[in-house]
Amino acid sequence: MKRRTLLKTSLVTGVIASTGLLIPGRVLAAYPKAAFESIDIPGALTAAMGSSEYAESGDIKIKAPEIAENGAVVPVQVTSSIADTESITLIVSNNPNPMAASFNMHGSEAFVSVRVKMRKTSDVLAVVKAGGSLHAAKQEVKVTIGGCGG
Repeated sequence: MKRRTLLKTSLVTGVIASTGLLIPGRVLAAYPKAAFESIDIPGALTAAMGSSEYAESGDIKIKAPEIAENGAVVPVQVTSSIADTESITLIVSNNPNPMAASFNMHGSEAFVSVRVKMRKTSDVLAVVKAGGSLHAAKQEVKVTIGGCGG
């Protein structure tokens, strides 16, 4: 009986794998490839959010270390108290590809926590899309050992 169950499970797994249902790119949400590959901030924001124009906002709070000993893993938390927050995007201005992360909010609390790589001392820019406009806040993080090969 166990042998028969094993054969059935193997057959079902093989069929699922051959149809492409287990390929992560097809299972995950849309990936903004152009935004993550952009080498400048305006290009990354335009590719990810449709615009690069933003206004500074005190309603966005960034919690990150003032000095990061290792740029390979810098913890960053962003909280937005702006009503109807649609997305939160993190930009590390001195990285070769400045867009570090992007999160879509769908009726959830506007809070994200992530670890980013930082090449060298840089501003971390949190850009929030809400109501069709972009709002941002930034914080400088000093890096003692670079995380992007530097």
